[in-house]
Amino acid sequence: MSIIEEQRAAEQEWLDAWHRGPQRTRWDRVPLQVGDAAPDLQLADHTGEMVQLSSLWSESPAVVLFWRHFGCSCGHHRAARLKDEHAQYTDAGASVIVIGQGEPARSAQYRERTGIPCPMLCDPDRIAYRAFDLLEGTTAQVLFDAPDEFLRGDAAAGESLAASRHGTDRAAVDSPWQLPGEFVIGRGGIVQLAYRYQYCEDWPDPRVLTAAIRFGAAESDLGRSAE
Repeated sequence: MSIIEEQRAAEQEWLDAWHRGPQRTRWDRVPLQVGDAAPDLQLADHTGEMVQLSSLWSESPAVVLFWRHFGCSCGHHRAARLKDEHAQYTDAGASVIVIGQGEPARSAQYRERTGIPCPMLCDPDRIAYRAFDLLEGTTAQVLFDAPDEFLRGDAAAGESLAASRHGTDRAAVDSPWQLPGEFVIGRGGIVQLAYRYQYCEDWPDPRVLTAAIRFGAAESDLGRSAE
């Protein structure tokens, strides 16, 4: 499938999901939390190479950022913030990875356009999103500053929005409801921070992520010295 066909399919996916409304707004079990082993999945990166998640934290802590859809303005803002924060995380000893909803070609294009400073993994079926227990948001969580017709989830409002963005860098693609999250995984695979957005611009303080990186590295060192 060409990138143009992937883009069309992603736009149709957004519209279909808009008509359905959010489906997963509550956990049906205790979600992944600090102290748990991080899920280990295999995903393609933006170049098409397969990456085992556990390889990200086998030698050092990892910061794993789950993204909203590629047409959401908050993703562009988060990319700008990440460019400023990236050195803090790598200087603290972590690898950094972004997981998005696009296929490799769309992910590579989005990464270049937004200047994301780290590799991007591809999860168009949102398997990793579910494995890390990330929920979908209500209209109030993802469209809190929109007119009432959007908060009501009116079909015509969504169709109008999708049409107005078609052919632009902010085309409505993938899931309109998926909430982001950011996780710090300590060396060896134990979750040190599980930060799930409560709304689409609910960015964490980078000092919290950096502290979790440092703690995750220290805890791993203590564990190894005790073996």
